[in-house]
Amino acid sequence: MTHTALDPVPAERAAVLDDAHLGDIQGALGTIRLDDHGARRGLSAKLKTLLAIVGPGLIVMVGDNDAGAFATYGQAGQNYGTHLLWTLLLLVPVLYVNQEMVLRLGAVTGVGHARLILERFGKFWGAFSVIDLFLLNALTLVTEFIGITLAAGYLGLPKAASVVLAALVIVASAFTGSFRRFERIAICLCAASLLLVPVYFLVHPAASQMALGLITPGLPGGSGELSTVMLLIIGIVGTTVAPWQLFFQQSYVIDKRITPRFMRYEKADLWIGIVIVVIGGAAMMGFTAAAFAGTTGFGNFGDAAGIAHGLEVHAGKLAGVLYAIALLDASVIGAFAVSLSTAYAIGDVFGMKHSLHRGVKGAKGFYAIYAGLVAAAAVIVLIPGSPLGLLTEGVQTLAGVLLPSASVFLLLLCNDKQVLGPWVNGPRTNAFTAVVVGVLVSLSVVLTASVLFPDISADAIIDIMAGCAAAGILAAGYAGTRRRTAARQDPVDRTGRDTWRMPPLETLTRPAMSTTRRIGMGTLRTYLLIAMILVVVKIVQVALGG
Repeated sequence: MTHTALDPVPAERAAVLDDAHLGDIQGALGTIRLDDHGARRGLSAKLKTLLAIVGPGLIVMVGDNDAGAFATYGQAGQNYGTHLLWTLLLLVPVLYVNQEMVLRLGAVTGVGHARLILERFGKFWGAFSVIDLFLLNALTLVTEFIGITLAAGYLGLPKAASVVLAALVIVASAFTGSFRRFERIAICLCAASLLLVPVYFLVHPAASQMALGLITPGLPGGSGELSTVMLLIIGIVGTTVAPWQLFFQQSYVIDKRITPRFMRYEKADLWIGIVIVVIGGAAMMGFTAAAFAGTTGFGNFGDAAGIAHGLEVHAGKLAGVLYAIALLDASVIGAFAVSLSTAYAIGDVFGMKHSLHRGVKGAKGFYAIYAGLVAAAAVIVLIPGSPLGLLTEGVQTLAGVLLPSASVFLLLLCNDKQVLGPWVNGPRTNAFTAVVVGVLVSLSVVLTASVLFPDISADAIIDIMAGCAAAGILAAGYAGTRRRTAARQDPVDRTGRDTWRMPPLETLTRPAMSTTRRIGMGTLRTYLLIAMILVVVKIVQVALGG
């Protein structure tokens, strides 16, 4: 029997690729049995359900305030004060919309992001996405261990021993064979990320400056610094909305066995994570700006260890120690999430067993990939002469450049009725996501222009963004007209959403790729390849002081 787009699909006939992804929800803070279909009435019942669901959104958000984020936010605060705080508020809706779409894909389909791209768009596009993810994640994981070495150095701990011990903890936490034990460890580490709050109050930035930075968009520095500031802004975008987040949360939602009926609780989990990540980012920019204002260190960012020393001078040893512990904690959480993101994606694509519910013997390939990535990153960090500073700065910017590509695939999947049925995007989500992709591409174009023309003026940048906006409006108008026509011809029936799951992949018909879509996606990929090369050129120039 072939299911139509809106027929409910029994759990045993859904597209879930690993049978360990079916069963009771065994969260860190509670359990929901598979046969528990009762309505949640009353505050107590709803709170217990939320506690059982909490995890995917919290971990993916806090995991993104990792070692790279500490460096990026710290650089923004030390070099430009609170002038770039506004970028965090603008990113809140971007964070929510992107991650809400992937949690919807995970809960409804039971299939990871990489496998969906492969199945729905073919090997060519699937390979591009997985290769992007693997390379970027490998580099990101190295930056997590760089963070560990910087924190250990400030705390007076031996570098090699700290790296080896951290690697063992990261690997051992996942090798327990228990999803619940792993999530409990991860949530404890997420709670420890709140150490940034007492650091903020110890340093005590001026509330008026914080408020002004949040509500006043602007580009600090003179025209000569414009390209460097744009590089940093793209880095903030890349560290706050990273491509690995899309792959991680979708797979983690699946592994936690969350289904569509718990969608609103998972959205609440996501909002909790967003609030924590924005508080952390704002705190880092704020207390770094206050610590270095009026000192010779202002405008001369070095690394996260330099920030710890600056905090110590300004607010005492306790502030520096708490910041270093928070950095160590953030690096471990980031390593958890990035390694799992890659292991989940490769397990999905190659059909391997890939679940934290399984012991090592039950998913050898999955655990081998996870441990291998961690070990490789630890070794690279310990190699004398490795270009660690260059890697830390480059990873966040590359993530920002690659994000438009990931967002395009996400948008296409969330409009695929065979994949999401009654859960496909509405017109508002489509319009907002299209704007986000346009803004990200515009930032990439500005960066490219700043590399080719180092003395580019602010007026030229405004003209470039205006041109991108005009092109985006035309493209969005064309796409919107096509979607409205399609919606009138084939309206979406959203009844019965809580019980709808995507049918097995082999029963779906691959969507036809129109000539317009092929040209558009090919153009985007070509541009992103050029932009990546130029980003590397710009980073090297900055590193060499050119």
